[in-house]
Amino acid sequence: MPTNALLQGLGIEHPILLAPMAGSGGTPELAAAVSNAGGLGAWGGAYSKPEEIAASIRRLRQLTSKPFNINLFAGGYEADRGIDPQPMLTIMAEAHAKLGLPPPVLPPVPPNPFDAQLEVVLEERPPVFSFTFGVPSAAQIAALKQRRILISGTATTVQEARHLEQVGVDAIALQGAEAGAHRGTFLTAFEQSMIPIATLVAECRTAVKVPLIASGGLMDGRDVAAMMKLGAAAVQLGTAFLPCPESGAPTVYKHALLNAKDDHTVITRAFSGRPARGIKNAFIAMVEGKESSILPFRRQNDLTRPMRNAAGAKGVADYISLWAGQGAARSRAMPAADLVAALLREMSGAKIVRP
Repeated sequence: MPTNALLQGLGIEHPILLAPMAGSGGTPELAAAVSNAGGLGAWGGAYSKPEEIAASIRRLRQLTSKPFNINLFAGGYEADRGIDPQPMLTIMAEAHAKLGLPPPVLPPVPPNPFDAQLEVVLEERPPVFSFTFGVPSAAQIAALKQRRILISGTATTVQEARHLEQVGVDAIALQGAEAGAHRGTFLTAFEQSMIPIATLVAECRTAVKVPLIASGGLMDGRDVAAMMKLGAAAVQLGTAFLPCPESGAPTVYKHALLNAKDDHTVITRAFSGRPARGIKNAFIAMVEGKESSILPFRRQNDLTRPMRNAAGAKGVADYISLWAGQGAARSRAMPAADLVAALLREMSGAKIVRP
């Protein structure tokens, strides 16, 4: 199969990249399986302590000799806006009661962990580092380059893609409106970033010279081929890999994806305080019409974590964040290596022509 400059730079065979899913869904085992299949595996460490990030990088090196990507949130943490927490605590108390949990406890406003997390990345030197929700400082970008770590940033608009090119990234992951989980928007209002991935790739293809990685609702090889024909050098898939056995997503989450009908996804801030796409459930409905009570990111995320963890363990889909892209109804369950192989077969059938 022919290659391109991005794949050569990454040191991988196929233009299939695993989305770096912070939280339970992404695991070193899933990342390694994709890398061993010739793609680029990824692991999201945004919610992890520095020592946990170091351990995961070392675990990845035990599982694969191929390149892999480590992802962090380079921004997005909101200051305390003075929101009265009691209305949200009342909502959470109702959810906790349904799960048999004690009353919720308001978590402290968390500090931004990015600087300390990035220090571990600089020490461990993974082959690829990617970021979202913002941009590292010029000094941090320089430190990554000095260590020969390839850098990818997330853009949801042409303006953000141009900004990332200016700061010196090696590749840009374009996140279309169809994408599951959190929006990576950092320069514009969320509402202005909801650009379909096909449009975003086409517009950025002429706006920047940096290789583009397309993401957002992509589930099969036909989707991959379509993005490559538009000018993407590679694609990034998250929802498609969540049902894989190597994924750490709770069983009830995987079942929700495999049983999804049409597009039942919505954008919500209910679980984390930041806009994210997922399958609508009871907790999202509980918060509808009460969005002014949602706490800032990440305090809302920390407040809902006990609920989400308990619901996952109990198999109750109504109280976990079922992040999913708009293509969720086309989910399929198979080992990650088999999914990579299926994507490649489907791409070949689509007579893909790479830029």
